[in-house]
Amino acid sequence: MSRDIFEALDSAGFGGNVHEIAEDGECRVLRIDGEDGEGFMTMYRVFDGVYLMYNDFHMRSCVSEYQNADTILCIDHCREGRIEHENSLGERYYMEAGDLRIDKRVHHEGRVELPLSHYHGITIGFVREAAEESLKRGFPWLSVDIGALAEGFCSGGREFVLRGNEAVNRIFSQLYSAPKSVRLDYFRVKTAELLLMLGALDISVTAEQRQYFPARQTDKVKQIHELITGSLCRSYTVDELSAKFDMPPATLRKVFRAVYGAPIYRYIKSYKMKAAASMLISEEDLTVAEIAQQLGYDNASKFSAAFRDIMGVSPQAHRRDNNGKG
Repeated sequence: MSRDIFEALDSAGFGGNVHEIAEDGECRVLRIDGEDGEGFMTMYRVFDGVYLMYNDFHMRSCVSEYQNADTILCIDHCREGRIEHENSLGERYYMEAGDLRIDKRVHHEGRVELPLSHYHGITIGFVREAAEESLKRGFPWLSVDIGALAEGFCSGGREFVLRGNEAVNRIFSQLYSAPKSVRLDYFRVKTAELLLMLGALDISVTAEQRQYFPARQTDKVKQIHELITGSLCRSYTVDELSAKFDMPPATLRKVFRAVYGAPIYRYIKSYKMKAAASMLISEEDLTVAEIAQQLGYDNASKFSAAFRDIMGVSPQAHRRDNNGKG
């Protein structure tokens, strides 16, 4: 097996917390150890110089020791979850479901945060010269210049983020369900299709103006998150949190939504109802009213309405359907 793409990535250096756990033909599986979980990267050699990797992470954070290789260009698609990235200026932005990012992996080393404790997506990577040669052999009609593509989308070392593009998401939705019997050929065709589509994009029109936030603001919001999720029996107002953490209410709302993907009140409501769903099954001796009180609801009717809003069924129905009681 030609290992050029794997060797190029290995020479760039993944770091000591990444381990190869399996290899089979044109596929290798890597495990990355996080501080409170782990992630798996299933990597396929598509062409000489081209790889496709499924990313499945279940952790809150980890440290990336990846050393950038100048010839690497990556296209990342987020299917589910969120992931935080930080640039060299200490500013942070977030990828969410449906986002596409193109970058040179310039700012890939350092701490990686997953605000929702999970992230699932695909990365397609290119070693430029080898990729261009193999793509020309495989698809002589495809006019592609990986170097020009990199400079066009990532001028000045910045990343390019495209959000919610229907055509791009359609390509990736097909990649997530690629037929096993023709997987590598399918990857090759879809990679060519993606490059063709990206080459036709008007960057000035399609670029998402991704908001960046100072690290000090996102760090405060993470402290707020720890407080409100660590004391579910209490209900905090934005004004109370604003005073406690010395952060203007409007800024608090804006940054919280950027980090966690939902308005703060909606997020904590969902968090509490998911905790309630677990308690209804595991704490069989507690009544619905008692669980409601433990989650800061003095009114059982309001709790039931909130539970139905988030979970789609009443607390009683959830308990009945999941523990077999009538």
